[in-house]
Amino acid sequence: MIPSPPRAIARRLAATARLSTAKRAILGYYAETGRLDYRALRIKSAVDDTLDAILDDVYDEIEVAVADELGVDEDGVTFAYETKLTLPAELTLGYLYRRALGRSTAGYDPVADETTGLRGRVGLVDPSAPANREAREYVERAEEATALIVQALLDGDMRDAINDDEFADFEVSVAGDPVPDPRRVAEIAQAHLQDVVETAFDRAPDAVRTAYDDAVERSEAHQEQDDRFRDLLAAALDGDVDAAGRIDAEYKFAPVPADAPLPAREHDLPYLRTQYDRVGVIYRGMLDAYRGIGFEIPDAFGTSIVLAIIGAQIWLDDVDDYRDDVAEGQLTPVTAEYVLAGDDATAYENVVSITERYLDLARAHAEAAGSPLNGIAIEYILRSGEPGRLPGSEA
Repeated sequence: MIPSPPRAIARRLAATARLSTAKRAILGYYAETGRLDYRALRIKSAVDDTLDAILDDVYDEIEVAVADELGVDEDGVTFAYETKLTLPAELTLGYLYRRALGRSTAGYDPVADETTGLRGRVGLVDPSAPANREAREYVERAEEATALIVQALLDGDMRDAINDDEFADFEVSVAGDPVPDPRRVAEIAQAHLQDVVETAFDRAPDAVRTAYDDAVERSEAHQEQDDRFRDLLAAALDGDVDAAGRIDAEYKFAPVPADAPLPAREHDLPYLRTQYDRVGVIYRGMLDAYRGIGFEIPDAFGTSIVLAIIGAQIWLDDVDDYRDDVAEGQLTPVTAEYVLAGDDATAYENVVSITERYLDLARAHAEAAGSPLNGIAIEYILRSGEPGRLPGSEA
């Protein structure tokens, strides 16, 4: 099908490096679908504001905890943490915002808690009407749930940073200490978050804690296989054909259980089992936590998020970290492809092709779930990657 002139123009603009990645993602989504969802853009803006407020509160509390532990004035500590982990929570909050808007009467915005449009201006909308109050309460519950889940995600991410001795994403300053110990600060921050999350889980339905604990247990079980995967990579790089075969069978095409919480038709995706256990399970647990709190999250929406996150892990983190991962002996889908493929150009094409499969399927599930925000996020992931960093890309 030949795209309409506006969509063709959008496609060309989406490929323009002069535009921000966010704008290119919106244009790319329009070029792909023919839909420019203004409500989605408003919801995205509201989600951004809410997440900024949540993170500001979290970091403020961490600063107090660090100051107390180190014996300095509260104003003498600044703390921030760079993480991509909140994106699935943002998308879920956006989905719940859209549900709330659908429950309210025309002319009332339960997200902003204000009247809108002509009906609102002429006084034909009653914000206190039962449907509107219920929609507003739904928004408040969604924001409270998201605040808890964001802190749980940060807690898990900081645990990984401490275990891996990786502190580049921590931005910290402490009065009187020109070079604060990042590990010490990270440990204080993680301990604070763990306490907050544990206290909140004590008040939440049992299903919430069960979802979180199950996800953490499975993710940690995958991490325990790290040494075995490193040994396989080292052997394969030394020319061990049997090790390369095991990477193919046990890592790239590890069998997916029949009862896995993903559609059976997608069980043949390369790296699905290992990458689901590595990152996908955390977000499946996140979605189950929302469900445990009482929110209805359709399977298509959850599958879209899980597949998009696996695609993002490969396309963004594993591509960016390829050379470091090779130097450190870390087996990832990207380092695996450069062992399994016959040459660099083929490995590069395989990485691109595998990522596109994940993102194409994620896009289809987003469409089925009626979530344009997911579709825009997938475009953002695709356009944020830098595959040109990989060997063989010049071919």
